[in-house]
This record gives sequence, C-alpha cells and structure tokens, in this order.
Amino acid sequence: MEPEIELYYWPTPNGWKISIALEEMGLPYRVRLIDIGAGDQFAPEFLKISPNNRMPAIVDPDGPDGAPVSVFESGAILTYLARKTGQFHGETERDRIAVAEWLFWQVGGVGPMAGQAHHFLKYAPSLEPPQDLPYAKDRYRNEVARLYGVLDRRLAETRFVAGDFYSIADMAIWPWASLWEGQQQTLDDKPHMARWLGEVGARPAVQRGRTLAEDRRGDLTTDRKAQATLFGRR
Repeated sequence: MEPEIELYYWPTPNGWKISIALEEMGLPYRVRLIDIGAGDQFAPEFLKISPNNRMPAIVDPDGPDGAPVSVFESGAILTYLARKTGQFHGETERDRIAVAEWLFWQVGGVGPMAGQAHHFLKYAPSLEPPQDLPYAKDRYRNEVARLYGVLDRRLAETRFVAGDFYSIADMAIWPWASLWEGQQQTLDDKPHMARWLGEVGARPAVQRGRTLAEDRRGDLTTDRKAQATLFGRR
C-alpha cells in the first residue's frame, strides 16, 4: 500500500490548490488541519515543516530515494507532486515551460493581488476600528481586473492556461479565480475565463478538493480573535 502524504491544510484558496492536486493525481493523503484563525501555523512543530508560518505544506514519507521529505509553498508542492507522479505538467519541454510560466504568474500575481483585494474589500472594513481605505480597495480591485483580463485573453487561444492540456497551473489559478465575486470582479467581459471556470469546476477531483473541510471555514468579518491572529503583527 502506498504511504499516505500528510497534508497540512486549511480550507483557503492556497490550501485548495494542494487538495485538488492530490485528488487529481490519485495520491493517498491524510489531512492535518492547521487552523490559521487559532494560530496553529505558529506552532513550533509546524514551523519545522513550514518556516514561513503559512500553510499548505506536505510531508511525503516516500520522498526522493525513498526517504521522507517535507515541502512548503504551494507552487513548490505542485511542482514536486507533478514530478513525483509524472502528471499534469505537460508532455514536452515547451509544455513544461508554459506550465511554469502560468504557475509563477499565479504565485507572483493572482494569489497576492486577489488576497489583498479580499482583505481590503471585505475584511479591513469589518475591523475594529474599521479600515475602509478607498485607495487600497481601488488598487487591488483594478489589479485583479487586469490579471483576469490577461487570463481571459490567454483562454481565448487555449482550452486551459498552459495549452490544450489540464495542468498544475490550472489547479493553482482556479481556486483564486473562482472567488471573483468576492474580489468585486465581473465575468461579463471575460467569456473565456467564465468557460474555463465552469469546465475546471465541474471536474470531480476539483469538487472534492474544494469541499475538503469546508465546514471549518469561519467568518473573518465577525471573528475578532481570528482577525487578531491573522491581521495582527507578529
């Protein structure tokens, strides 16, 4: 029996990337919930695995040369799992270049910008005292719109983001892009992104990964303790 990968996870877009990938790749895994609102990410034992105090992270007992390995950062985890299984990173070197381009586009652009959009549009105004900052709201709303315009133009040319094949780049982008409404975006002028969102979201493995521990998600607009943990200074 193949050893189970330990997935250190909380139901957020970054966590969904890896739960989706594990489901798509058919890898056995065990979930270790990291309640980020309660501060589990700062526990010394977790910091040994993820020194940046962020989830997701994995521990693969069957790592390189059969020895255990831990991996943190969602992009690094996705590329590791793709190499391990030989799945979802293209058949040719040109395919793999395209996958890397769009994966890094997500890691360096969509994730940070959409995350800041969520923060300033939804969470900051609910803080005590409220932090309703028009400049920040416009800045991140507009940058997410620009990025989704890039994505829509790409998807006008290809079925999936790296080409006509589904890859870890799609798995990385979809969790954030699927939350476009919370980022105050529209799909009215992005038909190709809308088509892709629906196609990827209909995949059974994506649905299983997306709903993993979804009942544990709280409401950050009202949970003062979680706000202090996530948005306070450390």
